[in-house]
Amino acid sequence: MTSHVVVEADGGSRGNPGPAGYGAVVKDADGDVLAERKESLGVVTNNVAEYNGLIAGLAAAAELGASTVDVRMDSKLVVEQMSGRWKIKHPDMQPLAERAKELASGFSRVKYEWIPRAQNSHADRLANEAMDAATGKPAAGRPGTAASAAAKPKLPTRKPDRATVAWTGAQGTPTRLLLLRHGQTEMSALRRYSGRGDVPLTELGRTQAAAAAKRLAATEGLVVDGEAVPIISSPLTRTKQTAQAVADALGGRVETHPGLIETDFGEWEGLTFAEAADRDPELHSSWLGDSSVPPPGGESFDVVHRRVRKARDELIAEHGGRTLVLVSHVTPIKTLLRMGLDAGPQLLFRLHLDLASLSIVEFYPDGNASVRLVNDTSHLA
Repeated sequence: MTSHVVVEADGGSRGNPGPAGYGAVVKDADGDVLAERKESLGVVTNNVAEYNGLIAGLAAAAELGASTVDVRMDSKLVVEQMSGRWKIKHPDMQPLAERAKELASGFSRVKYEWIPRAQNSHADRLANEAMDAATGKPAAGRPGTAASAAAKPKLPTRKPDRATVAWTGAQGTPTRLLLLRHGQTEMSALRRYSGRGDVPLTELGRTQAAAAAKRLAATEGLVVDGEAVPIISSPLTRTKQTAQAVADALGGRVETHPGLIETDFGEWEGLTFAEAADRDPELHSSWLGDSSVPPPGGESFDVVHRRVRKARDELIAEHGGRTLVLVSHVTPIKTLLRMGLDAGPQLLFRLHLDLASLSIVEFYPDGNASVRLVNDTSHLA
């Protein structure tokens, strides 16, 4: 019997949702491995996989007869929720968290600590082996390790959107994102690159925001039992002003999320397309054809994609199955639509989004998605 153990756990999903797996390792105070667990989970999200890794690690610690446990994970969400600092709102997370709490109650003490991914390499390797198995690749494995996994809790079945299921086979209640681009600014009126520069709306921009807000106020389902759906904005002034118009119309309040901020255009900030092309002709040409190329001192579209995907996952983890109004910029909105369409980066250059336009995308818990509306400006007519 070992009185004190350390549990390191991890989980991942290739596609989020996508083929997923978890890994967990239990160590003694000297760092010697006492048990390992790993399992493929089918198609689920990163957060579901992370929780299953925690559950497997706690179950293994209980089998070893531990009385106190230090849990170390690189999932901020799981650590904060299990520590009681963050609410658990997503219906897929709630049964998993309850199972983890039930296991934790069997110990005299459980402490949760967030660690960087680099310090969680053992559990990460096990999770990747499980994901390899989920995608049909041979798992690397290690001789002599205990790879049997604790049974994972079954997730609740939620009522599907029948119209979508009929066409796509999507299952479950989707998270519906109403994507509103901000209204006009002086930079957009002059067609200049406008990324992190914090410019306000023009008078026309405020009129556009008010028109969009009026349209959303007349949209069914955005106020439920007297409470407005979450209204989440990029932290820049132009988006917050647009979002506030929506909040005023719905009787809600504005939250901000840094992941919804516009691309950092670096040294091209404030330049027109032609000026940037004249300033850096080769780089500008490469940037237009390669999403991994950043502007000088700026952010590539690949970096934006990873940032926006992380923001989307965090919002779904907190508000899954609900409707959200996201007020953002042209690139993050295109990126979310690209995810919904499962399209490549060329969509960023071929899709046009007007100021104060509305688009809608739905993400299902089984990995499906549905783009319902793109660049609607009928409210501005």
